[in-house]
Amino acid sequence: MKAELKGTGVALATPMNADYTIDYPSLGKLLDHIVDGNADYIVVQGTTGESPVFSWKEKLEILGFVIAHLKGSKPVVFGLGGNNTFDLIEKSNDLKSFDLAAILSASPYYNKPSQQGIVRHYQMLADAFPYPIILYNVPSRTASNMKAATTLELAKNPNIIAMKEASGDLDQCQQIADNRPDGFMLLSGDDGLAHDIIKMGGEGVISVIGNLMPKAYTDMVNATLSGDFDHANKMNDTLRSAYAMLAEEGNPSSLKAGLEAIGICKRTVKPPLFDASDGLVERWKELLLTP
Repeated sequence: MKAELKGTGVALATPMNADYTIDYPSLGKLLDHIVDGNADYIVVQGTTGESPVFSWKEKLEILGFVIAHLKGSKPVVFGLGGNNTFDLIEKSNDLKSFDLAAILSASPYYNKPSQQGIVRHYQMLADAFPYPIILYNVPSRTASNMKAATTLELAKNPNIIAMKEASGDLDQCQQIADNRPDGFMLLSGDDGLAHDIIKMGGEGVISVIGNLMPKAYTDMVNATLSGDFDHANKMNDTLRSAYAMLAEEGNPSSLKAGLEAIGICKRTVKPPLFDASDGLVERWKELLLTP
């Protein structure tokens, strides 16, 4: 199972209709686009999928659609994180009937637990969840950093298999890479830093840009994993404009502008997010569609 989650995982966007219902035909088109680009696995209902704005019923419907559409062609990871430990444990019972490779679980937000609190939270999830856990450290959204020592303590638990690191702190990533137990994976949570994190020993990335440019990005990741750093450096440099544009109007608004530009889905995002500007859609067309 762990080997399946190396390389490029794509944090799947959720296409929506103008009335904010889920656009399932476009979701199928997006999945086909990602699979055709040779990404390694799919992550459903992470931040990029607008997980905070969907009901639990909708989340499970999206998950069921993705699994049925893929027909076993790619492993699936499901996002289940939050700041109510017992609620997450209760919800995890509904996942037992789904074919999942792992659960991606973001560190608790808003509560701002201590490092000991974070450890206890994840240990309780690891004891209860029916699938292995990928930790997710994203301080820009949670207002709480998981220190390297916290990750390394949790890495001792056999049901915790990886860390998605999105702190932007390469020194912290290096500490994890150098001191983790055998088999524990370090995954980048930042498209632009994946190249550096893989070079320090990381196993891959959970990507946003993989929705939009799956082949180009997966090729760069694979070149880095194979140790072809000169080629990978050049490929990474060609993607820097796209990395910057993805950050301009927030995730996933900027991403959906790009997806509209290439005809995958509309740019609609659900409130409180706001749809990307016409100007950004046009710039994506220039970047992605100009010969």
